[in-house]
Amino acid sequence: MAQQNQNQQDLREILQIRRDKLAALQEAGRNPFEITRYDVTHHAQEVKDQFDQLEGQTVSLAGRLMSKRGMGKVSFCDLKDKSGRIQIYARKDEMDEDAYDRFRKYDIGDIVGVKGDVFRTQKGEMSIRAHEITLLSKSLQPLPEKFHGLTDKELRYRQRYVDLIMNPESQRNFEIRSKFVAYLRRYLDNMGFMEVETPVLSPIAGGANARPFITHHNAQDIDMYMRIATELHLKRLIVGGLERVYEVGRIFRNEGMDTKHNPEFTTCELYQAYTNLDGMMDILEGILTGAAKEILGTYHIQWLGHDVDLTPSWKRITMADAVQNVTGADFMAIEGDDDAAVELAKSVGVDMEGVARTWGNALYEAFDQKVEETLIQPTFITMYPVEVSPLAKRSPEDPHLTERYEMFVCGCEMGNAFSELNDPIDQYQRFKAQAEKRAHGDEEADMMDEDFVLALEYGMPPTGGLGFGIDRCAMMLCGTDSIRDVILFPTMKTLDPKKAENKAEKAAVNGSAEDATVSAPSVQIDLSKVKIEPLFADDVDFETFSKSDFRVVKIEACEAVPKSKKLLKFTLNDGTDRKRTILSGIHEYYEPEELVGKTCVAITNLPPRKMMGIDSEGMLISAVYEYDGREGLNLLMLDDSIPAGAKLY
Repeated sequence: MAQQNQNQQDLREILQIRRDKLAALQEAGRNPFEITRYDVTHHAQEVKDQFDQLEGQTVSLAGRLMSKRGMGKVSFCDLKDKSGRIQIYARKDEMDEDAYDRFRKYDIGDIVGVKGDVFRTQKGEMSIRAHEITLLSKSLQPLPEKFHGLTDKELRYRQRYVDLIMNPESQRNFEIRSKFVAYLRRYLDNMGFMEVETPVLSPIAGGANARPFITHHNAQDIDMYMRIATELHLKRLIVGGLERVYEVGRIFRNEGMDTKHNPEFTTCELYQAYTNLDGMMDILEGILTGAAKEILGTYHIQWLGHDVDLTPSWKRITMADAVQNVTGADFMAIEGDDDAAVELAKSVGVDMEGVARTWGNALYEAFDQKVEETLIQPTFITMYPVEVSPLAKRSPEDPHLTERYEMFVCGCEMGNAFSELNDPIDQYQRFKAQAEKRAHGDEEADMMDEDFVLALEYGMPPTGGLGFGIDRCAMMLCGTDSIRDVILFPTMKTLDPKKAENKAEKAAVNGSAEDATVSAPSVQIDLSKVKIEPLFADDVDFETFSKSDFRVVKIEACEAVPKSKKLLKFTLNDGTDRKRTILSGIHEYYEPEELVGKTCVAITNLPPRKMMGIDSEGMLISAVYEYDGREGLNLLMLDDSIPAGAKLY
């Protein structure tokens, strides 16, 4: 606590000193914020790349001071611009004396313009010998020293501007993302596709199974939905005769957040008339292989701990064959037999709880729970069951299946494509089935879109459609394991003090005291409203209790379990060489991203238990109680200084 108070005092002093320097500059008529322009002739990397041609010539650069080293009448500093860093060499006898003295007072983080000659120091470093140094903007906040102050990932996402200043890899990630989008557009434009824009707001949320955000249009006094997909509008354009269309656009889904999901994200959806599933496979493979070669210079990348080979001619296999290869279960031998399929799925360890008892759902669950995570190299999984593909065309050879694929890399779904359904009668029946699911509480089921059915009645040609996430593709090309590393401003929990009281109240009800302490440490739970379960009356002998192995664990990763509204999947460091997986039904109380990096307690010697087809290897310890008539829960968290694997007695 004493050290924390000292750090806060030091920061206050630094902030005051910088403001005093600004005030002195303004009083002297040198207010940097009045400068509107500085002529830049070169950037740092350009000077280095063209050093032989530029040596001895005068150049002008501008950027941020990242370090300063003074030796009396000689000073060195590092200047950072968008291209990188370069050393600035300043001598008092080679500059205006007053200008040099002013420069000596500049702070790390200040933005300056430098005019000088390109030269190489005695140590061989390419540098700029300064003639003039102009203060262009005063930094009133200190930069983190060697980035020690911004290693916290959540703070890096909240203060992306500082992250970009201090972390070259962050800037590289977003340069790669930008280059990928540019390559994507160029690839599709060269194929004759037309880029279009479709509505973000609609009276119907369709085109995907997802829960939408709802907003209100005041002028028309109607509720509207932020789009969860661009599909249905783009296919209307195919009906209208625009034979090749695509849109790169923002999508909004009111769902949980984890390392692969953000509530708002960017997709590319494209539709091509007179082609089918095979055409869509060729396009996605062409985009990703071409982008890797152009941007990274190679087809071989590392992602999520795996060596991935993106060399063209990716594997293509049906879902049923993939399931049989991994589990041995042959669903095609019992095609159409719902009861037999459910039993076959259960026999290979598939959890069918809460899943409709149909052949198609059993096949899909077997794939989802047993096969998906094994798909490391790029693989197209084709021929999905009708039950899970409400917008895809049935296979002419097999009415139980649709002409649909998803492409996977490292167990992650990277693209979803169909031979599009263009039969308006079939489409209406599928919408109707989805609407019935929605009426029975499935908030992610499709809504009935009668205008889209009407459009199909005018006639849509045979069409191939493809959708894929820009963010996830950028993750793969950048080699990062979190979607937040490739979204400039990811969705974060609010720290707005105006909402502190409401957050504290919610935290008290849900049991997340941490939320309350972050934004409103003075608000406490009313313990008079807390009710706890009575203590056990029966004694447990010491020997029985001591067999439970309570260990300190560090949460290295946490994500929502697909198709489960309650379960979170934890990857834990338990002090051993292997990673431990534990599932816990606490998603109602915590979002995955807020738990990463926390230190907790787990029982580690319980036998593995199947949950949604995943082996849960132990139990995380939580405190459960009743608050004001509702259940509250706190995941037990410890001091981060306690090492993983420490045994609790």
